[in-house]
Amino acid sequence: MVQKAEKRPRGRPRAYDPEDALARATAKFWRGGFAGTSLDDLSAATGMNRPSLYGAFGDKRALYLATLDRYLALSLAAMHDALDPERPLAEGLQEVYDRSLGLYFADADAPLGCFLIGTAATEAARDAGVRDKLGDAFRALTRAFETRLRQARDTGELGTAAEPAFLANLAAAVLYSIALRARAGHSRASLRKFAQASVALLCSGAGRKKGRSR
Repeated sequence: MVQKAEKRPRGRPRAYDPEDALARATAKFWRGGFAGTSLDDLSAATGMNRPSLYGAFGDKRALYLATLDRYLALSLAAMHDALDPERPLAEGLQEVYDRSLGLYFADADAPLGCFLIGTAATEAARDAGVRDKLGDAFRALTRAFETRLRQARDTGELGTAAEPAFLANLAAAVLYSIALRARAGHSRASLRKFAQASVALLCSGAGRKKGRSR
């Protein structure tokens, strides 16, 4: 999370909660996108005037980058919790997708999908900094899947022929597909069925020892 520490004039106490401000800014960017969200929108959402926003986070771009960092940190924490090795692999993978669906459909009237994919993918074409953030996020999410899949192979949940790196890319691709399709209007029920079928595929087939089939 990016925060700019500056002295407050005449010892005035900080009149805002940085975490709350980032959460509110995230919600505003999530719905309007970077280009479609003005500083006035952000000021209204956070309850901070423009000078306060600049003093706390820098310009609009810096604030947006901070919201991306925050979103990724929260997403990775949720993934690591869902993929706890104490939980069976299939259950853990399904938990990742179920939690994601809960987030993507938090606004039942207008499902917004993934904040990263829904906003950063658009800006990445013209902003190298956003592109780097997006690429780093994808790699971090894929590594989280790969770590759990490698553990599953090492403990025998998956066969020795399983390729954790390949399966991790498939697991991540399912997550991205769910995010995009949620925003495109697919129902939550249909996406959960898709996730369940994907989990079954990831945990069988290529993941089983040679000579075993279902």
